[in-house]
Amino acid sequence: MHPQQARVTDADVAQLESEIDRMNTELPPLRSFVLPGGGRLNAELNICRTVCRRAERATVALGRVESVPPEAIRYLNRLSDALFVFGDGPATSRARRTLWEPNQSSSGLTVDNRG
Repeated sequence: MHPQQARVTDADVAQLESEIDRMNTELPPLRSFVLPGGGRLNAELNICRTVCRRAERATVALGRVESVPPEAIRYLNRLSDALFVFGDGPATSRARRTLWEPNQSSSGLTVDNRG
């Protein structure tokens, strides 16, 4: 690694965690999964989150054969969580978010899954 190359540090991870905590204080507790969508910004942040998760998995796999800084893996993990929280925040119209309702059909009717 080149000495002038940027590196992710524990301070970077802590800063991201702090931002996630700050954003979470503005959100009601989740009682269900949030489905992707709810507007263009929400959708784009969800795509970013899934790409970040993919990068995290690839970095973990690389770490099995090469030396990978653990801070990089932690940062990718926290970044994907941050992208989720940002997508569920006030700036993205969380009023339009769709929660997964396991006992509701797409028409809104209750579904009896008891067989």
